[in-house]
Amino acid sequence: MKAESKKQQKAAGAALSAKRGETEMSELEGASREMAESMTEEELEDMASTDREGLPETKD
Repeated sequence: MKAESKKQQKAAGAALSAKRGETEMSELEGASREMAESMTEEELEDMASTDREGLPETKD
């Protein structure tokens, strides 16, 4: 699953960092916290690795 916006890609990166133990879960808020709790590390890697070029800032 690829990110559909720059914000979604950034949130996935934050969630992935927490999933790997590089960031505390308590530091996450909103979408990034939900992603960390509901998605696998593989899914987060796929979304976080989406090329940001050409993506809208936010999803409509």
